[in-house]
Amino acid sequence: MKLDKFDREILRVMQRDATVSMADLSQRVGLSHTPCWRRVKRLEADGIIKGKVTLLDGKKLNLGVSVFIFVTLKNHDGESLNDFERAVQSIDEIVECHTTSGDRDYLLKVIVESIEEYEHLLKSKLTHLPLVDHLSSTFALKQVKNTTELPIKNQ
Repeated sequence: MKLDKFDREILRVMQRDATVSMADLSQRVGLSHTPCWRRVKRLEADGIIKGKVTLLDGKKLNLGVSVFIFVTLKNHDGESLNDFERAVQSIDEIVECHTTSGDRDYLLKVIVESIEEYEHLLKSKLTHLPLVDHLSSTFALKQVKNTTELPIKNQ
């Protein structure tokens, strides 16, 4: 789908504030209400806008420990990969799971309250994921940047 300057500006504004009213959105992007509304509905129907969420402050919720885990599996056939990917869906503390290139198969991002909670999660769930051969954990010391905004170019 080709996006014009209005579509891109709608996406930029909505990434910063998903609660923006249609009246404010249309004013910010320079369109009248109805054409702006139609564009938003088209962007939603096309799957470009996947949903609208509320972002939370993990530290204020006592969820200040971020752990990145490289995972290597024993087998790499399709069924093994599917089994692993299904299993990570059921663990709430895993907030991201990416397949990776190189000598490791997956990168997980885990959010927990404490190192002790991570140790418990590791022993009770992560080491029991299907076909795990090796886990390598790295703790984030400080979050320097965290954004959900995609870098939408002008063209």
